[in-house]
Amino acid sequence: MDQPSLVPVLAICIPAVAAALILIFRNHPTIREGWTILASFATLACVLSMLPLVFSGTEPYAALFPILPGLSISFRADAFALIFALTSSSLWVMNSFYSIGYLQAHHGKNLARYFFCFSVAISAALGVAFSADLLTMFICYEILTLSTYPLVVHSETEEARMAGRKYLAYLLTAGIFFLLAVLITYYLTGGTAFAPGGILTGHGSALLMTILFITFLIGFAKAAWIPLHAWLPSAMVAPTPVSALLHAVAVVKAGVFGIARIVFYVFGIDMVSALGLGLLLASIASFTIIVASMMALSQDNLKKRLAYSTISQLSYILLGVALLTPSGIIAALIHIPFHAFMKITLFFAAGAIIVMTGIENISEMKGIGRRMPITMLMFAIGAIGVCGLPPVCGIITKWYLALGAIEAGQLVFLAVILSSSILNVLYFFPIISTAFFEKPDVDTGVHEAPLFMLIPLTITGICSVLLFLFPDWPFLTLVTIAESVITGSVLP
Repeated sequence: MDQPSLVPVLAICIPAVAAALILIFRNHPTIREGWTILASFATLACVLSMLPLVFSGTEPYAALFPILPGLSISFRADAFALIFALTSSSLWVMNSFYSIGYLQAHHGKNLARYFFCFSVAISAALGVAFSADLLTMFICYEILTLSTYPLVVHSETEEARMAGRKYLAYLLTAGIFFLLAVLITYYLTGGTAFAPGGILTGHGSALLMTILFITFLIGFAKAAWIPLHAWLPSAMVAPTPVSALLHAVAVVKAGVFGIARIVFYVFGIDMVSALGLGLLLASIASFTIIVASMMALSQDNLKKRLAYSTISQLSYILLGVALLTPSGIIAALIHIPFHAFMKITLFFAAGAIIVMTGIENISEMKGIGRRMPITMLMFAIGAIGVCGLPPVCGIITKWYLALGAIEAGQLVFLAVILSSSILNVLYFFPIISTAFFEKPDVDTGVHEAPLFMLIPLTITGICSVLLFLFPDWPFLTLVTIAESVITGSVLP
């Protein structure tokens, strides 16, 4: 049941207002960074305040203004939106502290621009999460693309500029497909509002619906499914906190979240199943999972190996959606935050190593675990989780994915999950072995990163374990939220 409320809009506006304040106080670093920290906590509190309402069956809804009949700018906080919003807002807190420590240690430049764009990106990501219709989602989705471009090219090197051009070429072109799909949907249905069970049933031939579905998939290239993935490894030239934003907090999660919205609330599970679109999406996801994992094996650069790992892990979410079974859908929903906490830990650890040692290649990390034990312990926790081993939360996703494949009667996808887990071990465990068990060539006297970096990566690493031990703990209640999505609006 909708309840008129501006709380979702407030959650979106807090980081946007912070962005304006950052510009006003751009020459006062302490105040500027203070606004970032304050806004991150306020945004998280605002998102958390909506949980009791949603659990009671009430969805805060705000229709700001109409554009055309059936088209408006509107926001709704349903259970599905809260999963993405909680992920983005909670990790923004950690990334804000980490960014301050990282940029101070790196003697960063253009810091006002950095924190401004970061705040705008979080605002846009929350806009994507709370969008109540396709038009609103499209606008927020494109703002997210434009606001993260300056972050990708932050270092202003030629390599960064080339990465930025590729970033825009892929994602702005994809945005054209997204807009085309929105216009076709509006033409067919007379509206773009998300609705349980979908809005396209009975509005076009099977061929047209298939073409429209593929158009949406291309539009959500932020999901980095192969072959629309090359922008992501190239963007690793960005500062490590930006890499964390791209991989864990906002950008790629907006892509997979958008595809899930389309499957559940635009096409609907009945149509997706009847037209075989679930099998199409599952095949794309499976191909991406295996190929990206194999590509990760060949990467010596640590951040690029993590990038290909992200490409693979994102498609776990797409595979869970595509299975169209209760367990598969739960896997997809909970993997959004689970992967976010594990992957941001990995990137935070990688950034700490780069700052303290200048080392970016795995082959040069011999013995680094002896000199940065906390950092590498947290890295090991994130890596173990991605591999699907206890006691880290990634195993819960893989368990539900395996159940989902069995429920769907698609054992080939069970084989994909098991094979990818083996590949995860093959590309992560050599890093851990090199760091802890190989003797360094030179004793560099390296020590741990500054506390502004060390504390956030320790917290996210510990949270990755707590999410395994208490997947339904009171603070997040992720499994409960996922079950609410399924029982309340997804499955017929």
